[in-house]
Amino acid sequence: MSHRRIPKRKAILAGAGAVGIAAAAILLPHANASQSESDSEARSAPRTMSAASAAELVSELGEKLGEAYGGAYYDAEKQQVVVNVVGSNNNVVVEVKKAGAVARSVQNSTGELKSAASTLADKATIPGTAWAVDPKSNQILVTADRTVSGERWDRLETTVKSLGTGMARIQKSAGEFKPFVEGGDAIFGGGARCSLGFNVTTQDGSPGFLTAGHCGVAAEQWSEEANGEPIGTVEAATFPGDGDFALVTYDDPATQAASEVDLGNGQTVPITQAADAAVGQAVFRMGSTTGLKDGAVTGLDATVNYPEGTVTGLIQTDVCAEPGDSGGSLFTQDGNAIGLTSGGSGDCTAGGETFFQPVTTALAAVGAQIGDGGAANGGAEADGGAAGDGGAEADGGAEADGGAQANGGAEADGGAAGDGGAEADGGAAGDGGAEADGGAAGDGGAAGDGGAADDIGGDAHDGLGQTG
Repeated sequence: MSHRRIPKRKAILAGAGAVGIAAAAILLPHANASQSESDSEARSAPRTMSAASAAELVSELGEKLGEAYGGAYYDAEKQQVVVNVVGSNNNVVVEVKKAGAVARSVQNSTGELKSAASTLADKATIPGTAWAVDPKSNQILVTADRTVSGERWDRLETTVKSLGTGMARIQKSAGEFKPFVEGGDAIFGGGARCSLGFNVTTQDGSPGFLTAGHCGVAAEQWSEEANGEPIGTVEAATFPGDGDFALVTYDDPATQAASEVDLGNGQTVPITQAADAAVGQAVFRMGSTTGLKDGAVTGLDATVNYPEGTVTGLIQTDVCAEPGDSGGSLFTQDGNAIGLTSGGSGDCTAGGETFFQPVTTALAAVGAQIGDGGAANGGAEADGGAAGDGGAEADGGAEADGGAQANGGAEADGGAAGDGGAEADGGAAGDGGAEADGGAAGDGGAAGDGGAADDIGGDAHDGLGQTG
C-alpha cells in the first residue's frame, strides 16, 4: 500500500501488495435466478451469495439453531452456504432453508466438536501440532508436523482415538510449524524482518498499522529499511496466547496511511472494511518471499502449537507461505481485510498449511479500525462508505500484472533458513532495499522472484483483469 507522508520522507506501504484476483473467487450477492412454482418454494430455495454475506449468515444461524448446529461452510463453486444440522428436527431444516442455505444432516454438533477440541488442548498440546474444526467433514482436523514422532505421536494418536469414532482425524504435514517472520511490505526491528498488514486508525485517531504479534514482541520500534530510522512504535502485542497480532502506531502523527493494497506500477486496490472469514472462501495473500498466492479458508478457530507457545483463534487455509511472509495481508477480491499471516508448515513448492490472525479480532482487541476512520486521507479509500463498491475498485488495477509483487523478490533466501530465525540473516536486510523501492531488482533474488510473479500472473493477475 502506498502511504503518503506530509514530511518529505516516504511512508511505508500500507499492506502486502495484492494482485490478481481470480474471477470465480467471490462475486457480489445476487438473487437466485432459479424459477419455482410458488413464492414459498422460491423463498426457501438455496440462494447464491458472496463469501462475505455467507460469513454473516453463518453467524446468525449458529446462534439460532443452538444444539442442532453442526457448523457451516461456503460452497464457492455454487456460491451457497451449506449448514450442518444434527438430529431430525424438521423445524431446524425449515429455518435453514428459509435463510437461503442448504441443510445437511451430520453427526457432530458444534458443542461436541468444541468439547473435543478442549480435550485435545488438555491432553495433546504438543509443539508441532494444530487443530481446527473442518465443517465439510464435520470433524476436527488435527495436523502434526514432521517434528511429531515417537512418544509425542503416540500421545496425539491416543488422544484422538479417545474422542470417539468420527470426531477427529489426523493428517501429517511434511513441514514444520513456525511463525513466518520476515515479510511482505517489509518492516524491520531488532534484527527481525516482518510485514505490514493493514493500515488502521487507533482509538485516539492516530494512524497505525497491524502486523503479526510475534513481530510485535520481537522489537518495540520498526523502520521501513534495515537499520533505518524508526517510523513506528509497538503499542500492543499478543503472542503466544489468544492470537498473533500487534498494533504499531506511526511516530509521526501527520502520516497519511492509505487504506489500500499496492498492486505495483502505481496502481492500488482499496481495502474498505474488515470481515470475518468463512470456510470455503477464496482468499489471497501477499508476502515478499513468495509474492501473491491464493487459496481457500479450510478451518476457523484453529489452535496452533508453535515451539514458542500455543496460539488460539486462528484461520486455517491451504494458502502456502514461507519465512518472510509473516504479518502480511490476507484479503478478498472485494477489498475485505481478513487476516494477518501468522505461521504454518511447508512451503510454496511442496505446499502446506498457513494460519492467519483474524483482522476483526485484532481490531476489537486494540480498539482500532481499518483505514482512516472516515477522515480525509487523500482519497485513500475512495470514501469511507465504499465498502459496497470495494469490489468494483478491486479491478482498478486489473491489468496490473507486471509489477504485481511490488516487492515480490525481496529475499530469495527468505525460506532458506526454514525457521523463525530466517529474518535475522544479512540477506534479509539487503533485500529490504529491494522491496522498499517497490520491488526493484536490487537483489539477486528479485529477478528470480520476478519469475514467480510471472507464474502467478498467468492465473491470479489475469483473474484480476476478469473481475470487471
